[in-house]
Amino acid sequence: MEQAIIHGGVVRRLWPADFPALCDHLLRLDSQSRYDRFAMAVNDDFLIRYAERCFGIDDLIYGYYVDGVLRGAGELRSVSKKIFGGLVEAAFSVESEWRRRGVGTELMSRIVRAARNRRAETIYMTCLAQNVAMQGLARKFSADLRFETDDQTGKLVVRSPNAASVWGEFADNATSFATAMLDLQTRVFSMQPRGMYKAQRNRRA
Repeated sequence: MEQAIIHGGVVRRLWPADFPALCDHLLRLDSQSRYDRFAMAVNDDFLIRYAERCFGIDDLIYGYYVDGVLRGAGELRSVSKKIFGGLVEAAFSVESEWRRRGVGTELMSRIVRAARNRRAETIYMTCLAQNVAMQGLARKFSADLRFETDDQTGKLVVRSPNAASVWGEFADNATSFATAMLDLQTRVFSMQPRGMYKAQRNRRA
């Protein structure tokens, strides 16, 4: 209902069942993309541990799937230890082959809406000065940008929610959850030995 189709891919909310896909996505990021995302050099072990912490109660993630493979992610997490009515931080990662296609803009629109519905006071985004793509994305959403040391921090004051924003997220979540469960079922079924499937079918018969 609310899922956006971009260049053959789908943007939807991620759930714990999407952990393997998120982990694989982060591991596919090249060294520069990792540095742009985390503002430091990170190794595979760091990314795996990070992905393991991404589905907490105060975390929300939207992803861009193409043919069942996660190619981009937008994250919203609490800065003030509460995602409702507090300060939140947004972060994005899109694999290099899928940039400049509107993926970041679509992910950002979902993140802004989610922050709005949670009555967050401010969204912060930190990106390195040379990360032109992130700066351009922030400007699309009227961010007030300022330099802090070597980084550029975007500050976006969030509007109050309305019926359309709340309903839009609700519908999006319902569709995304159903899709995630279908994807999980498909993955589990594909890993099942063929003989096991036949045995189960015979027992049902």
